[in-house]
Amino acid sequence: MLLPVRDGAATLACALASIARQSEGRFECVIVDDGSADESRAIAERLGASDERFRVIAAPREGLVAALNRGLAECRAPLVARHDADDIMRRERLAKQCGALDADASLAGVGCHVHLFPRRGITDGLRAYGAWLNSLASAADVRRDAFVECPLAHPTLVMRREALDALGGYRERDWPEDYDLVLRALASGRSLGVVAERLLAWRDGPARLSRTSTSYALAAFTACKAEFLAQGFLASHERYALWGYGGTGRALARALGAQGKRLGLVIELHPRRLGQRIHGAEVVPPAALRDPLARALPLVVSVAGAGPRAEIRSDLAALGYTDGRDFVCAA
Repeated sequence: MLLPVRDGAATLACALASIARQSEGRFECVIVDDGSADESRAIAERLGASDERFRVIAAPREGLVAALNRGLAECRAPLVARHDADDIMRRERLAKQCGALDADASLAGVGCHVHLFPRRGITDGLRAYGAWLNSLASAADVRRDAFVECPLAHPTLVMRREALDALGGYRERDWPEDYDLVLRALASGRSLGVVAERLLAWRDGPARLSRTSTSYALAAFTACKAEFLAQGFLASHERYALWGYGGTGRALARALGAQGKRLGLVIELHPRRLGQRIHGAEVVPPAALRDPLARALPLVVSVAGAGPRAEIRSDLAALGYTDGRDFVCAA
């Protein structure tokens, strides 16, 4: 198990206690103290002195990615489970996730569903993200929706060590290291599954990196999606069709433009936009996707909301489009 911490004394003891009481007791927890200025290291070392399954690595303050890679180098088990210093795992988490990997050799890793807490203060956006995460129940779901949001919460991830090594561990980029890892795993052809149970209590609070770091801002996620789309789904095409040119679609189009990908067609329902041109691309209704010239373009669906995306997927299936081959959803 890999647990990085920096100044997490307020919650670390509870996080570690949830690990210690796991029904699957055959584990080693590597705790990397990333230069904490509080009592985090002392808390971890006290537990390590009484429970040999916990090992503390004292590190200089280098940041999360460096701490993750430093800890990964110290992990000795064939499976590496992630956990954060402010979260709490259910007693059966390790047993069920490790069991899922033992049962299916095709999976490089598995996540699980989450329970967001404390309920007070959780934003509508985070609540919607949690509900969407908990709607994914299989490796097929993860792959299908990988460009909608990060389909696995990082502290729920359990991965095979061999897969992490082959991927080169974590990378320092201008976007979230966890999303980068998931997309690299999927791009390499690996499968990531889900144990469809709420095995992790995922804490929200003002100190979360997703609230404080620019690497977790919406623009960073969009840039991450654009790079992987450009290198994968759109790799053999300069132009693409985009369904949806609201705020989400516009941002993605700009990011894809920075990757050298140009709009070839814009699919819209808004009657005032039909017949116009956006960056040289004609704006047409969905019915135009029956045209062979339109079908020759890879289609990126950038529409927010699970309900609208489901309707679009259904409409595209009726037109003979295959999800992941002819189109992807990226919202």
